[in-house]
Amino acid sequence: MSILSRRNFVLSAAAVPLAACGNGVGSQGSQRIDARVDSAIDFMYSEVPGTQELAFNAAGMLVMPLVTEAGFGFGGSYGRGALRINGATVDYYSAISGSFGLQIGAQQYAHTLFFMTEDALSEFRRGPGWAVGADVRYAVVNQGGNLGIDTNTLLDPVIAVVYGQAGLIAGATLEGTRYSRILP
Repeated sequence: MSILSRRNFVLSAAAVPLAACGNGVGSQGSQRIDARVDSAIDFMYSEVPGTQELAFNAAGMLVMPLVTEAGFGFGGSYGRGALRINGATVDYYSAISGSFGLQIGAQQYAHTLFFMTEDALSEFRRGPGWAVGADVRYAVVNQGGNLGIDTNTLLDPVIAVVYGQAGLIAGATLEGTRYSRILP
């Protein structure tokens, strides 16, 4: 089997179980995504201290309110969300990733990408698809219950916050996640 056909097999195999995970595919479109995004933002602000400050300083934020990840050898994740600038939705996006390795289980989580510079936001919006790479800094809650945010953190181009995890896979990472603009 060639590498290209293996990759297609992996992504197809991951899509089958994820299609039944209730991510709003075929739903009421933009109203449903916006309602989920509003709920995710409220939850994030109440459960992850410091995120309101991030949102205030960000040029925009991509909120993915429900990402479902499942794996049994081959794995993948899928979710849909909205890009908000100054509190208003400007575009809708999907997030998808595939993986292979020692894994079994399923989980759901939410995440928000904070675009801290206009350049980072423009680069994200300009391309047909954008993948999480080394330029994303992960903000995690420290032992004191606050995000590790300082003036250096606010200078990072993109900051990711993962929250609301539930399921049987330990941890959630956004490495290799590809974001694409969608029509709800």
